[in-house]
Amino acid sequence: MTPRFDEPCLTRPAPEVLAEHEVEVPEAGPLPELGDPDAPPVSDPVDEPLVQVSHDRILLFHNYLKAGWTHARAGCWLRRSVAVLLGDVADALPDRWGLAVFDAWRPLDLQVELYEAAVADPAVPTWLFAEPDPDPQRPPPHLTGGAVDLTLTHDGVALAPGTGFDDMTPASAAAALEATSGPDRDVRRLLFWSMRAAGFVVFDGEWWHFEYGTRRWGAVTGNAPLFGPAAPTT
Repeated sequence: MTPRFDEPCLTRPAPEVLAEHEVEVPEAGPLPELGDPDAPPVSDPVDEPLVQVSHDRILLFHNYLKAGWTHARAGCWLRRSVAVLLGDVADALPDRWGLAVFDAWRPLDLQVELYEAAVADPAVPTWLFAEPDPDPQRPPPHLTGGAVDLTLTHDGVALAPGTGFDDMTPASAAAALEATSGPDRDVRRLLFWSMRAAGFVVFDGEWWHFEYGTRRWGAVTGNAPLFGPAAPTT
């Protein structure tokens, strides 16, 4: 049986958790106007290794491995500089807050597996997964080691702000809750601005998906993309 995109569910609704913990979300401003401009090719990739993410304020969930996808691999890998930046994000969060990573570097064969499963399921929007282009100048974001799917935690509990990871509805868009008020919107804002402060950009279709050094990052920031395809050396 093909695994489900929304399993395993390792988060809890943000309002429920924050009410139990009797805490309010630290204030963060509204999201700016978001978009997904055409991304430039990777013409001069940086030679930088992947490293395992390890930080005492970052939980690692390995969602696709736990869900049973055939080509999912153990470990949570990012480019070395991206892992450092992610640690900076965690360190800058207020006390009792942290991060939980659903997915980071993703091999091309897993990207193919996910994309083909999405295309075969009419209930799944095909934009949810980048097309697995083998062109080294146009790699899927997760293949570069510069993309990470994550959420905030409070007292070690991972939060679902309005939707869970890999939600298939329009509510998963990063700015989908901007016209509302409440903990779900505020958690998304805190996550966005915390990541933005470290130089990450968000994929406007998914509140949990952030990138650094990728083609999308280059398109949004006006910089040349840094990272081509990558793979762990061990």
